[in-house]
Amino acid sequence: MIGIIGIGSMGGAIARGLIAAGTAPGEVVVSSADVQAAARFVEETGAKLAYSNVDLLERAGEGAIVVLAVKPYAVGGVLDEIREAAARHGSVIVSVAAGTPIEFLESHLEPGQPVVRTMPNMAAAVGASVTAYACNAPAAPRADDVASVLASIGIAEPMAEQDFSAFSAIAGCSPAFTFGYIDAMARAAVKNGLPKAVATRIAAQAVYGAAKLLLEKLDAGASAASLADAVQSPGGTTVAGVVELEQAGFGAAVVRGVQASIDRDGELLG
Repeated sequence: MIGIIGIGSMGGAIARGLIAAGTAPGEVVVSSADVQAAARFVEETGAKLAYSNVDLLERAGEGAIVVLAVKPYAVGGVLDEIREAAARHGSVIVSVAAGTPIEFLESHLEPGQPVVRTMPNMAAAVGASVTAYACNAPAAPRADDVASVLASIGIAEPMAEQDFSAFSAIAGCSPAFTFGYIDAMARAAVKNGLPKAVATRIAAQAVYGAAKLLLEKLDAGASAASLADAVQSPGGTTVAGVVELEQAGFGAAVVRGVQASIDRDGELLG
């Protein structure tokens, strides 16, 4: 059994992803403060409904992975609530809440509790997240099991917790950068006669295709730079555009934007 506390956008995406990936609906047990939403979710998916967060841990059983998908402000209270049950069952507590380090999670649980901090991004809603995860020492033997759960919403990358700020910038913040890039390309096409909706769809598909191609060729030794070079014929249209972007500071602006996000994350963490 896999337990999911909270079935909002992220918890719901994980539950649906697990079921779509082949987990039997009856092996997914959920709980939510919103009883009506929980009832609708269970009716739609076939997942099992727990009547409380503690009941969820009891139903999930020994050594179960329990995903904590509640708002960051609620994390401490929920962990206090399930503390005894989690210790009794040896549950692996997996948090998807932003800004909640392992040290904080451990402080609300019994010593030795397996804890995993994760950071999905908004593409989890379409099964295309990249999710960082870091385990405390007791959770390390279950890292592969946790990665399998996270793979239901995209890909999972093990990461040292001190690297989460950099990850957040290039995975959590970057969708906003990418949407801005797509919109800018679409506006340029509108300037030259294409309807905005058509231009946006074309630009979005082009970005998706480029990213998919890179991911498929990484293991063969390709890089983003090498694939970019492959598209640029001498004296052609692509290299003309690339040079113009470089002269306008495109690459430097991206680096500055990512760094600003990393720096701000550090400020917020204190």
